Amino acid sequence: MEFRIIDISKDLITTEPYPGDPAPELSVFSSFSAGDSCNMARLTTTLHCGTHLDAPLHFIPGGKTVNSVPIDALIGECAVIEVDTERITGDYVDKFFPKSAERILIKSGGKAYFDKTGAEELSFIGCRLIGTDNNSVGCAEDQTGPHRALLGEGVAVLENLELKDVSPGKYFLAALPVKIAGVEAAPVRAVLLDGYVFWSK
Repeated sequence: MEFRIIDISKDLITTEPYPGDPAPELSVFSSFSAGDSCNMARLTTTLHCGTHLDAPLHFIPGGKTVNSVPIDALIGECAVIEVDTERITGDYVDKFFPKSAERILIKSGGKAYFDKTGAEELSFIGCRLIGTDNNSVGCAEDQTGPHRALLGEGVAVLENLELKDVSPGKYFLAALPVKIAGVEAAPVRAVLLDGYVFWSK
């Protein structure tokens, strides 16, 4: 099998922010065209734009910050599954989600979200990371319930993935957040490795 690296990240600047969140702003304060010795830009953004990782602190008072999320939860074998429902309930997770996968990425055309029962069931089966191509694991009517059910049990939450060209199956995931101390989320460059990977010392 041919080895491929698949970028499943959405752009931080051009991806539409979650409704109600401020849009990111990029400004140039040093440029060759202005006669400066180098190009430099400034970025103003929430930590939830583009592809990003939610840490427990996002919804859990006193929860772990993004720099404290275990790195081994963010790197390793994962299952990409296609979901044919918008609302993911506990019954749906029980029937259709893989029980042995520690990392699961949801392909739904950006439509699927968890209700509280779905998030609770996912935590119960031992998932360490859940990723979604939606802008959130929750919905406008209930963000708190699903997030707390997942983050409260230490499940890493990866949102705003680009999975439209990814076929369901097993891959190797690397989804490392920018290291920022003391905050509830961070941007991520997420990739899937497809095919044989040889590790050596």
